[in-house]
Amino acid sequence: MAKKTEVTVEDKLRALYDLQLIDSRVDEIRNVRGELPLEVEDLEDEIAGLDKRLENFQQEVSDFDFQTKEQKNKIEVAKEEHKKYEQNLKNVRNNREYNSIVKEQEFQELEIQLAEKRIKEFSAKKELKQEAIEQLTVKLDERKKHLDAKKGELDEILKETEKEETLLAKKSKEFQTKIEEHLFQAYQKIRENVKNGMAIVPIERGASGGSYFSIPPQIQMEIASRQKIITDEHSGRILVDAELAKEEKEKMNSIFSSK
Repeated sequence: MAKKTEVTVEDKLRALYDLQLIDSRVDEIRNVRGELPLEVEDLEDEIAGLDKRLENFQQEVSDFDFQTKEQKNKIEVAKEEHKKYEQNLKNVRNNREYNSIVKEQEFQELEIQLAEKRIKEFSAKKELKQEAIEQLTVKLDERKKHLDAKKGELDEILKETEKEETLLAKKSKEFQTKIEEHLFQAYQKIRENVKNGMAIVPIERGASGGSYFSIPPQIQMEIASRQKIITDEHSGRILVDAELAKEEKEKMNSIFSSK
């Protein structure tokens, strides 16, 4: 049976630094996208809201049409009733009957006047709502064109980076297998807590990369020996020696350029 290859501390440091280079490259890709994904999402939400408002306005116009139709029907009924009472006047036998019929006619005339008034009100409201619909439609068309443009930009960027991101994700999983779970989780936690996402940095001019705090010579020698995981006491970042960083950068740049 083949002997299982032991993963040394140096192997883990290299795998960690490779992961860092991959994640930094992914960060760069996401920075290229910038706020585009959020802008697309915001525009989609805004358009959904405008569509709903337009639907409500159109329903209100439909309601005004229905109510207008109802009032027109009332007018027709009142006119028919008025004609019927007109015929009844020819057959009245006394003043009481006459006055009763005249009152009914007056009531039907009032019903017609009230219905006509309501029709005018519904017409005015409908006109105002149609103006609002026109304005909203123009705004909606403008937002949809803006969304199409933003989606086009985002799709173009995604198309350009899709192949590279697939490769990066594959390599990331490959390097994770060389690192214990607790070490990988520590790496992720450090990334979350540092501003530029750099959880692992090389020693540069006697200090940790991006820092002005110098590293004591004895600690530098321990880092260079690659025998244990050492973190910067000031930033909490994991430290590697410059030579290891250079070698891994050259290796990963070769992988990045082959995408």
